[in-house]
Amino acid sequence: MRKKKSNFPHTLKAIFIGLFVFASLPFYAQKKDKKKGDETEYTIDQNTREFIENIVEDSDAEFDFNEIFDRLAEYQRRPLNINKATVEELGELYLFSPIQITSLLEYRKQVGELISIYEMQAIPYFDLATINRILPYVKISKNLETFNVPFHKMLVQGKNELFVRYARILEKAEGFTREDSTGYLGDPNKYFVRFKHSFENRHSWGFTLEKDAGEEFFSGSNKQGFDFNSFHVYYRNLSSTVKAIALGDYSANLGQGLIMAGGFGSGKSSYVANIKRSGRTLRPYTSVNEALFLRGLGATLAFTPNLEFSAFGSYRNRDANVTQVDTTDNFEDITTFSSLQLTGLHRRASEIEDEAAIQQMTVGGNLKLHNAQSHIGINAIYNKFNADLNRNLASYNQFTFNSGALLNLSLDYSLLIRNFNIFGETAYSDNGAIATLNGMIIGVDRKIDFAILQRHFSKKFQHLYGNPFQEGSSGTNESGVYVGLDIKPNYNWQISGYFDIFSHPWMRFRVDGPSNGFEYLAQVKYRVKRKMEIYFRFRDEIKQQNAPDNETNTDFLNYRRKSNFRLHLSNKVSKALELRNRIDFVIFNDKVRPTSYGFMLYQDIIYKPIGIPLSFTGRFAIFDTDNYDSRIYAFENDLLYSFSVPAYAYQGMRYYLNLRYKGIRNLTLELRLAQTYIRNRDSFSAGLEEIPGHTKTEVKAQVKFKF
Repeated sequence: MRKKKSNFPHTLKAIFIGLFVFASLPFYAQKKDKKKGDETEYTIDQNTREFIENIVEDSDAEFDFNEIFDRLAEYQRRPLNINKATVEELGELYLFSPIQITSLLEYRKQVGELISIYEMQAIPYFDLATINRILPYVKISKNLETFNVPFHKMLVQGKNELFVRYARILEKAEGFTREDSTGYLGDPNKYFVRFKHSFENRHSWGFTLEKDAGEEFFSGSNKQGFDFNSFHVYYRNLSSTVKAIALGDYSANLGQGLIMAGGFGSGKSSYVANIKRSGRTLRPYTSVNEALFLRGLGATLAFTPNLEFSAFGSYRNRDANVTQVDTTDNFEDITTFSSLQLTGLHRRASEIEDEAAIQQMTVGGNLKLHNAQSHIGINAIYNKFNADLNRNLASYNQFTFNSGALLNLSLDYSLLIRNFNIFGETAYSDNGAIATLNGMIIGVDRKIDFAILQRHFSKKFQHLYGNPFQEGSSGTNESGVYVGLDIKPNYNWQISGYFDIFSHPWMRFRVDGPSNGFEYLAQVKYRVKRKMEIYFRFRDEIKQQNAPDNETNTDFLNYRRKSNFRLHLSNKVSKALELRNRIDFVIFNDKVRPTSYGFMLYQDIIYKPIGIPLSFTGRFAIFDTDNYDSRIYAFENDLLYSFSVPAYAYQGMRYYLNLRYKGIRNLTLELRLAQTYIRNRDSFSAGLEEIPGHTKTEVKAQVKFKF
């Protein structure tokens, strides 16, 4: 029987749709008196935030997205000199496309160094939108970087930042109401502390502390205080030979991510040509994901100007479900564990039992031969546990890594030839399996970018830290071809889209057979200088999964289709006020159950008055979806250097308000209140996270102190 349609008042929907269409346009018509020079101004929030928002919302890949905020904040404090920047340094900003990097290097080679920031408009493939986006993070300078800065100067001089954050869900989840061992042992408060000392972009040291909601604090299993404790020391360009030293917690990136990928990476998004991974091999780790980092020592050495060698080693405790322990002479010897626990949560007795249960050693390295236009690299990584992994194997995961040690090798390359960038990586795991990824990005014309990427990951390929460009999330058992096209007829118009066809030759979780599918996206964007921007986007995904409510002995597959329509309008009313409006509409169909629909509309207000220390951002949204399958995701502004992407599902409304006060020198105070109201359900989530009632309310407070 078809689910009864929701009775959310249609007149209210019509009113909000009308407001969406007309709310911003009158403001735009009123403001025409800006000086001509204002055309070259930039707004960090509007340009950079939109770039990250589109990648975060669209990408299905698992990345530590908070890392990109830290990276951009670093370059905002100490802009990158694009006259001296290498391919690696330009790539790690993620604000340049590979074609733009190629074009910049070719321009420097043919014309020489840039003499003004405005000269970037003369570089092929550099449009005004790109220039506005990168302005806060780059500079023009002819000065060479000096290496003779003493250690003590970098340690003592520089800038210090201290973040202290508090967060809590006001309503109590089921886990906090239980008094036995199955409930949460700690309180609902969440604490975060981070200190970082940095000298230019050359050196940083600091620590990060975090307690999640439900974890004990200065009691029980955390008598020392915080549940997660991280520390790093990092040097960059210490000399012409020592390019990087990482001590403590750090991340590593090798090639295109087939065997090792840390931090922010590439994936499918409306920035259709950004499909290539790049950046430094070693970076300090300052985030709070308790699984995706290394702990130990790493270094990058330049033997010659064109030959670099990176090596790293890590030894750390890992959360795991231990399944067999041999006890001999009062000593416990762990022999097997069934899985690694990746959440980093230690709230109840069973999670605490898995905490730091095993040890993992990781060693690896990279040898890279390079020049300004190309490189070729050899990569290796070896992981060993102090016990054997013994999974509960099923048909779908019988080829997954299931041992105590794993060796991966790979070869990666990149070649820049005028308006062509050819790149890729081929990897090997010690069970004999191969994975390969190869792509090409072409600047067909100053106004046209074309990208194509082929990938084939054997069903037997194994890795522990890989995260390449992919449809799934495992980095194995997948073949596919991606094609992207970006057309910019002029500054005002941009037409972009991609098509990705993929197959999985073996079974996957909830997919009991070989499967296939495809996905495509089309977007048309119109902008008026830096004042108004409107785009329409259509995204369609069709792929196979097990049929729901299947009653046969063997599950059979059917195609599931999810289509998303979006209309987005942002209007820079003045230097102080920006309005954003969005309508999302989703259709979900699996050919077995009735088609479900989803609708979401929001109004954003971003107010940052000139000369007044108080600013705020806010949103009011209404949504109506038939079920969770037709849910809609939307990026939300959060506290400084953080964000959230909640799912809007079922029937209700959501609002949030962020306040920021900067009236005290070197001090930034922030508050956030966010609440979701659902009218057609009696609770949120399920299990220990279930919250009874129709509302879920989150409060946050943060202090940032610079000294």
